[in-house]
Amino acid sequence: MNDFQTIADRVEIEALRSEFTDAVMMRDRPRLAALFTPDGALRMPNIPVEQIGREEILAGGERLQSQWDFFVQNTHPGTIQLDGDAATGRAYIQELARTLDGREGLNYAVYHDRYQRTEEGWRFAERVYEVRYLDTSPLAGTAPHAAQGSGTDPAHATATPAPAPSFTDPATAEQLERVAAALRAGGFAAEILDDTAEARVRIKDLIPEGASVLTGASETLRLSGIDEDINASGQYDAIRPRILAIDRANGADEIRRLVASPDFVVNSVAAVTETGSLVLASGSGSQLPANAGGAAHAVWIVGAQKVVPDLSTALRRIEEHALPLENARAQAVYGMPSAVNRLLILNAEPRPGRGTVLLLREAIGY
Repeated sequence: MNDFQTIADRVEIEALRSEFTDAVMMRDRPRLAALFTPDGALRMPNIPVEQIGREEILAGGERLQSQWDFFVQNTHPGTIQLDGDAATGRAYIQELARTLDGREGLNYAVYHDRYQRTEEGWRFAERVYEVRYLDTSPLAGTAPHAAQGSGTDPAHATATPAPAPSFTDPATAEQLERVAAALRAGGFAAEILDDTAEARVRIKDLIPEGASVLTGASETLRLSGIDEDINASGQYDAIRPRILAIDRANGADEIRRLVASPDFVVNSVAAVTETGSLVLASGSGSQLPANAGGAAHAVWIVGAQKVVPDLSTALRRIEEHALPLENARAQAVYGMPSAVNRLLILNAEPRPGRGTVLLLREAIGY
C-alpha cells in the first residue's frame, strides 16, 4: 500500500470517529447506526450493554437517549493501525451527563475499535467502551434547554429552570428539514408540504383507487378533510365505514381482521422527534397493528406543532397536551374518558418505502 493510500485511510478513519461523536451530540441515531458495518457491534461492559447490528444499535441508542437531560461527549485522537482492508485503534473520551432521573457525572473512557473498509467507506466493525475514571459528584451546570422536571441535586436549586416546551407552536423550516432527513435515514419516505390542501392531493397520488384503506381516529384527518376524502368518496375500499356497520357483539373477530392488515393505513401521530421517531398513542390499541407493520403501506400526516426534540419530550407531549384534548373529545362523543393504554414508537422502517410521512408546515390536529 502506497504512502498516499495510508494517509487517506488514516484521515477517513479519524473522520469516522469524529462523525460518531457528532451523531451522538446531535442525537442522530440513524446516522450513528449507519457508521457501523451491518453486523457491527457496540459493547459497553461497564453499563452493561451489547448491541449487535445496526438495528440493535439504533434501538439501543434511542432508549439511552430518551433518558438524557443532557449529554456532552468529547473525543480525542488515539492510535490507528492499518492492516489492508481492516484496522484497529483507540479513541479517548471525556463525557458529562445527567439523566432525567437525576443521575449525573463525569467520566473518562477509551473506545477500543476495529474498523473495516466497505463499499460505503471505512466503518466500525466493533467499538468496545472501557471506563477509566468515573466521578458521580453533582454537576454545577445545566443544559440551556433541559427538559422541565429533570432530576437535579439540591445543590442546583438556584439554577434557572428551562422554560416548558410549547406543544402548539409550529416547527421551524430548519427543524422540519432535520426531521425529514432523520426519517429518511431510518427508511421512511418523508416529504415536507405547505398545508393540508397539498396533503389531500398527495394522498390521491400515493393511494391507488380501489385499495383497501384504514383511516385512524385522528383529528388531523378529520379537520383536513382527508378522512372524508377516503371514507366517503367511493374511490377506495374504505375499511372504517365497513367496521362501523358490523355488530360489535358478534363481529369482533371480523373487525379485528379488517383493521389489522389493509393495503394502506392513513393516520397521524402524537409526536415526531427530530431524531426520526414516530410516536402513536391509543386507548384500545386496535389501530396500532396496521401502523406497526400489518398494513402493506402507511401514510402519516403530521402537523408542524408535533415536532419535538426527542422521545422523552414526545411522551410529555402525549401526557400533558394530547391526552387532555383527546379526553375532552372522548367525553363529548362517547361519554367516557380516554387513556394512553398503548404506545407505538417507530424508530425505523425495516421495509424502506413502506411508510411515508407527510410533514406539514402548518399546525393541525393535536
